[in-house]
Amino acid sequence: MRIRTHWATLAACAAALLATPAAAPAQAPAAAAPATKVGDMTGNAELGHQFYQRFCVGCHGVRGDGMGENAQWIEPKPRDFTAAIFKCRSTPTGTLPTDQDLFNAVTRGFNNTYMPSWEPLTDQTRVDLVAYIKTFSPRWVAEHAGKPIDIPAETPVTKESVLHGRELFVKLECWKCHGPQGRADGPSASGLTDSKDMPIKPFNFAENTRFKCGTTNADMYRDFMTGIDGTPMPSFADNLTPADAWDLVHFLRTLQPFNTAEAQQWHQWLESVPAPKMGDTQ
Repeated sequence: MRIRTHWATLAACAAALLATPAAAPAQAPAAAAPATKVGDMTGNAELGHQFYQRFCVGCHGVRGDGMGENAQWIEPKPRDFTAAIFKCRSTPTGTLPTDQDLFNAVTRGFNNTYMPSWEPLTDQTRVDLVAYIKTFSPRWVAEHAGKPIDIPAETPVTKESVLHGRELFVKLECWKCHGPQGRADGPSASGLTDSKDMPIKPFNFAENTRFKCGTTNADMYRDFMTGIDGTPMPSFADNLTPADAWDLVHFLRTLQPFNTAEAQQWHQWLESVPAPKMGDTQ
């Protein structure tokens, strides 16, 4: 039966949490990945394999290639762990994420997808899942995780910051995908594809209060500087100064459907701009 709603997915996940675990197939990890460490916890890939079979295999597949039996029914498609390309990272574009990044992704889930938050699982269980996920790609053996980028202190939210962010939104052509009002309806939006040539939609700021990779201004700053690997969203680390990136964050907050400090600055500026006179062509 086709899965039609996020509620159906969440219900299935809840059922999985309450179910008695089935015996996991006796299969060896695909690669001997290095130790997984999150805080003072060490991941156990063998235990992670058991949890993966219980909670994850239906979508991500036995081989971790995103081809589980449910994958045909859901969009966007489940993550292909064999490619080791991850959207939400604290590390530079093209590099592997840290163990903490993967732990955060499992914990948080992904907004506007069928990947729920797995926070109901214990911290240790989530670390074990990360350890097992890393066995699907040889990249974890051949490469080290990238070094997390520095996120400087946020600059003050001012009218000037918001207006400069708007200028950057135009200059960097963010509007071509995200749309002039952040509604994901820019002229390039309909033709976007991900790294596997699957259709992908840009983020709709006007309808979402949570981002793909978090909720805070710092999370959005990080996305600018690391890029969202596997998608058309590039890294702007070579194009933006830290102050520029914060200004862009401040403008994008004005596109969201709640009354942020940034939105207040924006509305105050709009109220101060004289209305155009009849016949004014400028």
